[in-house]
Amino acid sequence: MTAEPRIEALSTERLGGRLRELRLQSGMSLRALARELGISPSAVSQIERGAMRPSVSRLIAFVSAIGAPLAAVFDTAPESKPVDGFAIRRAHEIASIQLSGGITFRRLSPVPIPDVEFFESTYPPNSISNAHGQFLRHDGYEVGTVTQGELTIDFETEVVTLAAGDSITFPCGLPHIIGNRSETTTAVATWLIVNH
Repeated sequence: MTAEPRIEALSTERLGGRLRELRLQSGMSLRALARELGISPSAVSQIERGAMRPSVSRLIAFVSAIGAPLAAVFDTAPESKPVDGFAIRRAHEIASIQLSGGITFRRLSPVPIPDVEFFESTYPPNSISNAHGQFLRHDGYEVGTVTQGELTIDFETEVVTLAAGDSITFPCGLPHIIGNRSETTTAVATWLIVNH
């Protein structure tokens, strides 16, 4: 049995195009989104044209502002429909998203599930979820498990370091920044976000 070739990560242009498509579907103007994100309309345009790769924080803020689930960003291929109560999607069928700093996200759920996000994040050495150093807040409740390396989560009043096998849960409204402070080791974690 031969392994299927894995779909390549979404290019910056495809990611930007998908974000623009989702924004237009939401009915939000580029200027209104820029105001909501606290950035210039030019910066939103650069993200949507693929001239600028968003950070983890910017991506989550973007989809939150337009009311789209993070899962909607991953691909536009027809979703497999649940058959007899279950759905399957093979690993090679879902493209990952590469964000600024080389961080990648890969959706783990075979189909988007209402109010649930299930994905894997890979943080290369010295990478951080928000290059601007601003804390991220979004809707829902987050559960994460580190499967390789170490991740550091900065909260406003505490810093938590998680090693492989460690897990954490917290409300997403609690301001946080996630990063890999290692100089040499890549960190990988799985995340479940449940929206209310």
